[in-house]
Amino acid sequence: MPTTVSDLRSQAQAALAEAGVPTPDADAELLIGHVLGMSRGQVQAATVTDAAVADDLAARVLELVARRSAREPLQHLTGRAAFRALELHVGPGVFVPRPETELTAQLAIDALLAVPVPSPIAVDLGTGSGAIALALATEVPHARVVAVERSPDALAWARRNTEGVANLTLVHGDLADALPEMDGTVDVVVSNPPYIPDDSVPVDPEVRLHDPAEALYGGADGLDAVRALSKRAGLLLRPGGTLVLEHGERQGSAIRALLAADAWRAPATHPDLLARPRVTTATTP
Repeated sequence: MPTTVSDLRSQAQAALAEAGVPTPDADAELLIGHVLGMSRGQVQAATVTDAAVADDLAARVLELVARRSAREPLQHLTGRAAFRALELHVGPGVFVPRPETELTAQLAIDALLAVPVPSPIAVDLGTGSGAIALALATEVPHARVVAVERSPDALAWARRNTEGVANLTLVHGDLADALPEMDGTVDVVVSNPPYIPDDSVPVDPEVRLHDPAEALYGGADGLDAVRALSKRAGLLLRPGGTLVLEHGERQGSAIRALLAADAWRAPATHPDLLARPRVTTATTP
């Protein structure tokens, strides 16, 4: 008797739940959809109609379910990560963008839209997959966006994601000293830097085992990259320019103090959709 989508979904959900995957139902449907070329809604509809699945495709689904049960990130298995209106290519060697970073992008977009010039300039320092930079470039098409990434592995993913976007330039460089030729000309600097303290190893295996360490850890207190960003962004930005900085939910007060000590104006921390203090903004004098 052929395998049906309903049977396959039940088997996948049970295996993922037993492995402790946080969202077994969604992950099962997304993996089935990835293999069968269906949306999640189409998988659900095929479950109701008891549609049959070819043996080779069912075996491929179960292979991916086994890898997900071993806590390999879902996005590594599908090769895709959703971010705002974008679908990004991701995989080993690059940080998988998180939903909370959509707020970081929104604050940078808002700041960019508020600049009263025909072609405002934004810089994304430590772009990773290119998620934030690409959101800025596509949602503020009259802007010029420059994205900087140090890791060759992450840069390759960012290059793939940003290929063909005319108003976005990708640069291989370090966020601490990138783009000196642009000093004093930038309207918005945005960054989601590494900010986890070195001794605070993440609990989730997907993060601990698969996200690149250089995208996670920020020194003894987690703020080494933030200190470098405060200095570099202060030079890149024009007077009145805006810094948008993502961080951990318990780091807001320390970052506001750090920015105030570096002469930034009006440092303010903003909550994410779960009311966790997640992003701090400030302006240059």
